[in-house]
Amino acid sequence: MAKLYFTYAAMNAGKTTILLQAAYNYRERGMRTVLYTSSLYAGDKDAEISSRIGISSEALLFDEGTDLYADIERNHLDEKIDSLFVDEAQFLTRGQVWQLARVADRLGVPVLCYGLRTDFQGHLFEGASELLAIADSLREARTICHCGRKASMVARLDEAGNALTEGDQVSIGKDRYVSLCRRHWEDCMGRWPTDTGSA
Repeated sequence: MAKLYFTYAAMNAGKTTILLQAAYNYRERGMRTVLYTSSLYAGDKDAEISSRIGISSEALLFDEGTDLYADIERNHLDEKIDSLFVDEAQFLTRGQVWQLARVADRLGVPVLCYGLRTDFQGHLFEGASELLAIADSLREARTICHCGRKASMVARLDEAGNALTEGDQVSIGKDRYVSLCRRHWEDCMGRWPTDTGSA
């Protein structure tokens, strides 16, 4: 039975590399894969998913208005899809996560999503929140903080290397990000998150 999978991590944990390796494994066995990524990362380039270590693959783009179920159903009826991969899954809407669940449940296509769990302020992304709620399988890819502990948070830095505490949730290619453990994220932000009260 096909499932909806979500692999999440802080930045620079190798999520995209894992995705591309898994897609390659399917293709190596003669199976058809379809890859999607967010249009936020496309810019002027052709649609592709690329990792920091230099491997890449062509992909289709989604934005908040894309009906993923309808697109994938049409594609699947033209030629059977054996697996579907979604990079930057944090940028999915709640409705799109449910569309992907229907792809697994009704079309029988395994859906493997990869993305961030939280933004630089420690808040869940919409797509990540819904995937954490309804995915059949959750997996954390790990990276480490400079202290050696597991990095689960990400900070956005300005040009001088100071942590930004405000700004748009999504900022592509404008800022520098660093993955940190929870303790060093709090130290970097210079404050406790407002919803936790004082320590």
